[in-house]
Amino acid sequence: MSVDKQAQAWLAQDPDPQTRHELEGLIAANNEDELTDCFTSRLQFGTAGLRGKLGPGPNRMNRVVVMQAAAGLANYLNKLHPHEASIVIGYDARHNSDVFASDTARVMQGAGITALVLPKPLPTPVLAYAIKHLGASAGVMVTASHNPPQDNGYKVYLADGCQIIPPADADIAAEIERIANTSNVQDLPTGAEWVTLGDDVLQDYISRAVAHVTDEQRRNNKTLTTVITPMHGVGGDTLHEVLTRAGFPEPIHVVEQFEPDPNFPTVTFPNPEEPGAMDLALEAAAQHRPDIVIANDPDADRCAIAIPTADGYRMLTGDEVGSLLGWWATQHSNATSTERTVLAQSIVSGTMLKSIAESAGLTYEHTLTGFKWIGRIPGLRFGYEEALGYCVDPEGVSDKDGITAALAVATLAAHLKANSQILQDKLDDLAREHGVHATKQVSVRVTDLNRITEVMSTLRAQPPTDIGGLTVKRFVDLELGADLPPTDGLLFELDGNARVIIRPSGTEPKVKAYLQAVVPVTADLASAREQADLQIALLDEAVRAWLN
Repeated sequence: MSVDKQAQAWLAQDPDPQTRHELEGLIAANNEDELTDCFTSRLQFGTAGLRGKLGPGPNRMNRVVVMQAAAGLANYLNKLHPHEASIVIGYDARHNSDVFASDTARVMQGAGITALVLPKPLPTPVLAYAIKHLGASAGVMVTASHNPPQDNGYKVYLADGCQIIPPADADIAAEIERIANTSNVQDLPTGAEWVTLGDDVLQDYISRAVAHVTDEQRRNNKTLTTVITPMHGVGGDTLHEVLTRAGFPEPIHVVEQFEPDPNFPTVTFPNPEEPGAMDLALEAAAQHRPDIVIANDPDADRCAIAIPTADGYRMLTGDEVGSLLGWWATQHSNATSTERTVLAQSIVSGTMLKSIAESAGLTYEHTLTGFKWIGRIPGLRFGYEEALGYCVDPEGVSDKDGITAALAVATLAAHLKANSQILQDKLDDLAREHGVHATKQVSVRVTDLNRITEVMSTLRAQPPTDIGGLTVKRFVDLELGADLPPTDGLLFELDGNARVIIRPSGTEPKVKAYLQAVVPVTADLASAREQADLQIALLDEAVRAWLN
């Protein structure tokens, strides 16, 4: 079918006046490039669900695509749970998130599945918590997390509170494809009698988080000051309440970013990892001099931390926070079960956690990237990935959770402060015991996705024998599988436990490299850090030459 005919067919079923108007404008202007991009491919449903730019057509996020996805997911759930399926639906404050959530609820009800909708825009971890808390068969979170404002997305969870993994992703995708090829969304059965949940689910989530704080910790917390920002997202009020109920003083807000705003006016990309995203928070810190700065991404499943130094504030890396929380989990577990003895991380994260686990007599595991893998590890006590994702209460939330992670970091900082230490002191202690683990992520955004394929193909065909002056001891094509399921990635193990991993991003048009250098502290810590930083700089230079 020609693009013109596809566009006209789309107009006939699109229930959204805004995207209909946009599509009519593209047709009238004969904008072939945009029409082709909208209609000659389809947003791929995978383990990350759906995520893409808002607009008309199957290659955009819109009400037709969402209703098709909901109907396909409903078919899958009805096969998995005949006559008894239920689903919790959450949404953030992005453009159309509430509409997509309502459309999902209508389609689920029409398919005979009980839809339970969260009462307002809330953090993703509240949705992940609600699935297990309410005993639902599945969950959907309408969010594009930290993507730009023109995007939205659709995360799908199963009854265990984790995002989907194979083969569920392919099975759901096949049902969606069948719906898209055979049905007009206006003919889908729908129902209006879904359940809008009350505020008690949020309060149960907050109460669970705060219940892990001991009386001694609560006393320590009274002196720790914080600056917090939700980065125009939905986590601000929840984080504020969690901190104050755990005994911390009233947090200082980054006022310009505190209220939800789908346009994210103060940042180019609402991701604490992106350059400039933390500028306002660091300015507030320079003014108020808090003990720590806490930032969540817009759906609050990630957490960034900044700490004071002699020269101002610096951002901790995801691996630094992961090591701190990993050590804290060996000292103070949120788990009620003594069988939770596993510390885990994604393969692209720095490997200090392995040494921390072993020194504490705990089990260490690594997984593919994503909490859909980490959250399913039996006996998990703590898990993290370097992209600012942490799971500190896997019994409650089997996913990354930026709210409870922030609480854990703040509680650790207060504990250290009560003992005349700061987070940097604990990082220094960990480095002396386990070696300096310097890590860095190199991320290159592309406009042509073929560039990512070219980079990966070239490195597979001609893997380097040395990187940054360090010999490649072992090359692993992760697509062939090893001790993990196959994934598109390349692992280079280098002299001295240094390492480089290359992989495409699963959610953005990026190719990413993960660098690590490990230097034992045999003399002074400063010299070891300087040596590790030099190794990282040489690896960075080599990798950028590949990617650019």
